[in-house]
Amino acid sequence: MLLLYKELREEKSKKWNRVLPFNELLVDRWEKAKYLKAKTGTSIYDNSYVYGDVSIGKSTWIGPYTILDGSGAKLSIGDFCSISAGVQIYTHNTVNWALTGGQSKYESNRVKIGSCCYIGPNSIVSMGSSIGSHSIIGAQSMINGKVPSNSVVFGTPGKIVGNVKIVNKHFVIQYFDKPKNLKRF
Repeated sequence: MLLLYKELREEKSKKWNRVLPFNELLVDRWEKAKYLKAKTGTSIYDNSYVYGDVSIGKSTWIGPYTILDGSGAKLSIGDFCSISAGVQIYTHNTVNWALTGGQSKYESNRVKIGSCCYIGPNSIVSMGSSIGSHSIIGAQSMINGKVPSNSVVFGTPGKIVGNVKIVNKHFVIQYFDKPKNLKRF
């Protein structure tokens, strides 16, 4: 077993210039994405949890330790997205169920993430939220509403702090003087 580990570690290190946990050496991220019916070029780390009705576009990167929970409703992620390490996306919550001692049902609502989005590490996207294309979500943000396309959102709760513009194949951020609240669903 140790010999296998060392061989796999050396192979991945040469190919990708990184050292990964043992389980990540055994699993091909692109094969996992293909198994989950994601589009071409998408990769999903082995230690990512994917539940329920989840669709993922092409050339999207799903980082390590993520949760994509489509168990309550449809969760869709567009093309060319980067879902950073530790991101959690939920289509349901159990708040009412827990607070009423099980007398209320779980709540659920779909989540839609457009194409060409970046979601920073350890961010949470709650049920019913949507993120428009070409948007940036800052690290450790809580999204609980509608993010328009070309937005920059930071914070908990998330607030729109700027716009994204694509100029000559590069992005430019125009920051606002005053943050804007997200519209609730």
